[in-house]
Amino acid sequence: MSELLVRADKASRSYRIDGTLTEAVVDASLRIEPGARIALTGPSGSGKTTLLHLLAGLDTPTSGLVEWPALGERAGLRPAKIAIAFQGPSLLPALDVAENVAFPLLLGGATEADAAAEVATMLERMGLSDLSRKVPDELSGGQSQRVGLARALVVRPALLLADEPTGQQDRAHAVRLLELLLEVARECETAVLIATHDASVAERFATRWSMSDGALTTEGL
Repeated sequence: MSELLVRADKASRSYRIDGTLTEAVVDASLRIEPGARIALTGPSGSGKTTLLHLLAGLDTPTSGLVEWPALGERAGLRPAKIAIAFQGPSLLPALDVAENVAFPLLLGGATEADAAAEVATMLERMGLSDLSRKVPDELSGGQSQRVGLARALVVRPALLLADEPTGQQDRAHAVRLLELLLEVARECETAVLIATHDASVAERFATRWSMSDGALTTEGL
């Protein structure tokens, strides 16, 4: 049991907005082991993003629990143990691409020289070297997504949580990006949970979960 990266037991998250209660995640129970390859599917508004935030420790459940047996306490999960690639814009606008990717390394205590070397390698792997000195406003949506993934993977996390990482890519670029993501994750021994609308993306993952109206359905657990 201690080798589990994440364990959730009947974790729920609700919000009250203008007096209306919204149940974003309802009684979610799951286990994520090292090396896992999981696709999380479901329509917009089904609770996928909220669940990722709970698993990343960015949010806390209203009831139930989320724990990280192999990773320690919630306060120490980021930036190195769990990385999240967000669906929306998340790059720091004042920093260029290389500086954005280096940020979690420096936050984790790496020297500038070591961070620069790791960043150069990751940007080359992700086909982003020619964008290293551009700032976020100069990037397309697809390029920003790729930079966000590079920033998440550069720390070699135990677990990567990726929210629609191919959503702004055309088909050819989506296939290539997914191949790169899985290749780098394998080299870094990183477990991957990806939220996606794309059935062709989900098919590439050994385990497939789904969400509907906040309810999580898991298979193979």
